[in-house]
Amino acid sequence: MDDRYGTDVLAKGWQTRGAKQVPKVPAEIDLVVEVAVDGFCGAITRREAGTVELEDFKGRRRIFPMGRGFLIDGEPVELVVPQAQPQGRRRTASGSFVVDDQRARVALPHRILVEGKHDAELVEKVWGADLRVEGVAVEFLEGVDKLPDLLRDEPPGPGRRYGVLVDHLVPGSKEQRIARTLEQGPHGAHMRIVGHPFIDVWQCVKPASVGIRAWPEVPKGEDWKKGVCRRLGWPHAEQADTARAWQHILSKVTTFRDIEPTLLGRVEELIDFVTTP
Repeated sequence: MDDRYGTDVLAKGWQTRGAKQVPKVPAEIDLVVEVAVDGFCGAITRREAGTVELEDFKGRRRIFPMGRGFLIDGEPVELVVPQAQPQGRRRTASGSFVVDDQRARVALPHRILVEGKHDAELVEKVWGADLRVEGVAVEFLEGVDKLPDLLRDEPPGPGRRYGVLVDHLVPGSKEQRIARTLEQGPHGAHMRIVGHPFIDVWQCVKPASVGIRAWPEVPKGEDWKKGVCRRLGWPHAEQADTARAWQHILSKVTTFRDIEPTLLGRVEELIDFVTTP
């Protein structure tokens, strides 16, 4: 005779028997999910330490614990860490494909020149892997004012092209006047000067990536970096304070998605200029 009550009511699995199974979905970058508790919807932009970061269509970013509590097409899912796919093609921080088993080339005569140390560190963070493969070094000038001296001592030519990235390259600025004069000079054919509109390279990092709503407005005449730190409530009394602030900002940059498009396009333009035969 059949036992209508089963054989063992305390057997393992009785708690979940008959419950709907929630599918496990790999938390791949760019996967769009919805947060069940409040309806926040966005694409996954980052995974780290058991969390996922979502960015919605307005550019707002929020961090949530990995696991259950998410929806895809209205259905519950559990986000899990994706399994390694060694056979797939990996990408660098700039978004280009990783060149497997490729050692860094001996540096070519071509150079990408930037204004300061922070600019060089940001370019290295995002494009360093690509530049090492191409054999292109990044050097900083300590200000665009030093560029004429470099051109005099080490002039560019057909075998030595210079790509120059300038901060605050906007109409009427000192930087634009210097760039125009040099481009019209004897070295202009072997040099390309481009720039972004921001006062400092700090602003090339998206505010959302740093966890702030916007970069503060600093009145003209006030030290910009110290002014930013002061308005954000960060230590700012000493040079070491602004150095630590920059390292905090730089640590938030993991891929090209953390960088403003106005910088991305200009750096890619310079890489093309100095690497195209």
